[in-house]
Amino acid sequence: MKKSIKFLKKSLFVLLILALCGIIALLSVNAFVKIQNEKRILSPKQASALEEVDCIVVLGCYVHPSGNPSDMLADRLSVGIDLYKQGAAPKLLMSGDHGQSEYNEVVAMKQTALDAGIPSSDIFMDHAGFSTYESIYRAKEVFGAEKILIVTQQYHLYRALHVAKALGVEAYGVSADLHSYWGQSKREVREVLARNKDVLTGLLKPAPTYLGATISLAEDGDVTNDELSVFDPKQIT
Repeated sequence: MKKSIKFLKKSLFVLLILALCGIIALLSVNAFVKIQNEKRILSPKQASALEEVDCIVVLGCYVHPSGNPSDMLADRLSVGIDLYKQGAAPKLLMSGDHGQSEYNEVVAMKQTALDAGIPSSDIFMDHAGFSTYESIYRAKEVFGAEKILIVTQQYHLYRALHVAKALGVEAYGVSADLHSYWGQSKREVREVLARNKDVLTGLLKPAPTYLGATISLAEDGDVTNDELSVFDPKQIT
């Protein structure tokens, strides 16, 4: 009996040590991603002073059933549109989830830019930006972008910039934190895990869910409109 109790105590101690090591590893990777990328987060003025930026990549976020962008997405769009108007880049690339016909982030994103007076020809839609990694991967491989500005909330920017660096894309970030957001504490916790995941993803460099034909940013953005886009949600399995 005593041997069993002693063995159990040792086992619990070993499990505790392993759990502690795991937590330390997660937090260390998290800190690495933040420290390595914080200097590439710029103010709108600094971003507008950059030269030869191919496009402003606005990362997608939840769209309400009404078709209206969520608060977080609305702020990303506001910052991205302002950067375009300031001449930070000649094109906007709206990258989001359109994997199902009944859910379309990128059309809502483009419509917001159109309502703000941006020419349709300068607004490209990436219908298969299903994750941060896939958005950046496709910005490079599908749209040919080599130097980009990424717009999203700051907590998300660290990871997006890390992914871009891992994929060989010169990227800078501009924060879209215009308001406080409900549930942000939970997002911060989940982001620690997401940063660890995308460090591994950046090393392995898997192909995205969907790649498809290349689309030059020198073309008219309307080639990515739903009725003309080479992307077909039905091809996603």
